[in-house]
Amino acid sequence: MSPHQVKNNYDLVIVGAGAAGLSAALGFLRTFDTATAGREPDVLVISKLQSLRSHTGSAEGGIAASLGNVEKDDWHWHYYDTVKGGDYLVDQDMARILARDAPRTVIELEHDGVVFSRLENGRIAQRLFGGHTADFGKASIHRTAYAADRIGHQILHSLWQQCVAENVEFAEEWYVTDLDVERDSTGAAACHGLVVLDTHTGRTHAIRASHVILATGGAGRLFHTTSNSWDLTGDGMALVLRAGLDLEDSEFIQFHPTGLAHTGILLSEAARGEGGVLRNSEGEAFMARYAPGHADLAARDVVTRSIYSEIEAGRGVADPMDPDGPKDCVWLDLTAVGRETLETKIPEVYSTIRTYAGIDAATDWVPVKPTAHYTMGGIPIDQDGRVYEYASGERRFVTGLYAAGECSCGSVHGANRLGANSLLDACLFGHRAGVAVARRTMDAAGSVATGAAATTKAGNDALARLLERRNEIIDSLLPRSPQTSDTPRTTGVSQDVTAANQETNGRASAGSGDNADNPYAVMARLGSVMERNCAVHCSAESIAHARAAIDSSIAPAAERLTAHSATRSFNQELTAILETRNLVTVARTVLAASDARKESRGSLKRDDYPERDDEHFLRHSHVTAAGDVTWEPVTIVDFAPQARTY
Repeated sequence: MSPHQVKNNYDLVIVGAGAAGLSAALGFLRTFDTATAGREPDVLVISKLQSLRSHTGSAEGGIAASLGNVEKDDWHWHYYDTVKGGDYLVDQDMARILARDAPRTVIELEHDGVVFSRLENGRIAQRLFGGHTADFGKASIHRTAYAADRIGHQILHSLWQQCVAENVEFAEEWYVTDLDVERDSTGAAACHGLVVLDTHTGRTHAIRASHVILATGGAGRLFHTTSNSWDLTGDGMALVLRAGLDLEDSEFIQFHPTGLAHTGILLSEAARGEGGVLRNSEGEAFMARYAPGHADLAARDVVTRSIYSEIEAGRGVADPMDPDGPKDCVWLDLTAVGRETLETKIPEVYSTIRTYAGIDAATDWVPVKPTAHYTMGGIPIDQDGRVYEYASGERRFVTGLYAAGECSCGSVHGANRLGANSLLDACLFGHRAGVAVARRTMDAAGSVATGAAATTKAGNDALARLLERRNEIIDSLLPRSPQTSDTPRTTGVSQDVTAANQETNGRASAGSGDNADNPYAVMARLGSVMERNCAVHCSAESIAHARAAIDSSIAPAAERLTAHSATRSFNQELTAILETRNLVTVARTVLAASDARKESRGSLKRDDYPERDDEHFLRHSHVTAAGDVTWEPVTIVDFAPQARTY
């Protein structure tokens, strides 16, 4: 669906319609008081997908909260586990909020229609998950609320239905290309709106907004083997980088231990929570050696590195579908779980294995290999989702710009996210961002110095220039054709602007004439380079190799790309080119941050700096598109850094 007409100014534009974006919309609308503001709010949710295809729908395992429905639990324990799981790079003031407000978040989701699995006494069921413990690191605890292994589907559909009930306006299959971030004479930044491409009509729109919330998801497509859907191309992160802002802790990318061999498809941690065991080629349950206290339910980075250690020691196994191939997998043994539990508690895992590997997990072991899963770093935010840049030892907030979910970094995950904390982060901090914007909007009601009036005055000319520049870029990506069309290509800041647009419904040849340089091939080459050089472990040498490959080959190829069809409407290749360039931008930032952090911590394992270095690197990296790095201290409140063992 698309808006019937783009308005002159919105109180709030949300980019992304997953759990974070939808939670932000509901938080805003349920807080906004029309009596106080004297009017109805103007809100628009933009998604490059149909909303119900957002990646949230693929989340399987659950959402963490200290409900205590199976055994006694305490949010302080959850808080401690989150800090320890993040290898002490977690900002503890943020983690306190995450753990403290988790039970309320889950209960609110239930009230919004999420159908959780139930215990016999009727309470929400909870399962074991890696890194979640009782009594500050002792025995594993049942903390993860779940809906079989389809929790993301439940949350996405329930939040979307609530947004429909609130009459939220959606612009689906619209692709945001630019943020209008301007600086005043003091260097302070403010966001006044954005430029967006309607992929249905091919028109670009300049949209003014008093507030923008980015909720665009992660960047898993940086790697060849990933559990992420094809749309997770780091768009929100690239938007802020191109706008002159920075990313925080972008070097920390989590590889989930159990991707189905050579497909990258995620086999949820719930499989191990229900009793699944990892085994090497000798049949040994090897995690008992690496994490004696928690074995297969240690934190994800610990399990992933243990798998790699077994493979490098010669105890890996080949994928049965490629028996003569490399022995770069281990076994996931689910046979003791039992067919009934597989069918009722983790049916998606069970059916995925049967469909894509041809294996009955009730009777046979399953080959698994770590797969890129989650970006811990991202757009720096505070507890209300406000985006900031860090310079000269202080945070400088970007007026009007907010972020939530995987594209953001509130540093609740630090260097390694605990399983089941991602949905919690998205729903909880998405809601908080929406509430914060609603309150700010109401506070600004009637003021001529803030809100819509200020946005119009400060952002109108810059937004028009962004729109013009974006149309020039899009035109340069389309092949020349003698045919023209009277279809409008732009919607200006205040009115439609029509212009002749050279396009045709026929197929034209790409400007480069090189079939190998289509966007999907370039993405694949980037994914292979990143996976060879920066997946699970890296070194100065491997980072330099990746940077050289990007600079000499991949980035120039991305810049040469042109579309094969000259039409603007429904031109999927056009958006794929823009996504490819976004991935290149984010990849360079990831590599710059990885190179700057000369230690091993959480998901980042430096072969040349194998130890954690709290003296020099108990700090957050902030990296610009130019590769400039600054460092921000970690906020420590209750838990001093200590050795991290499981």
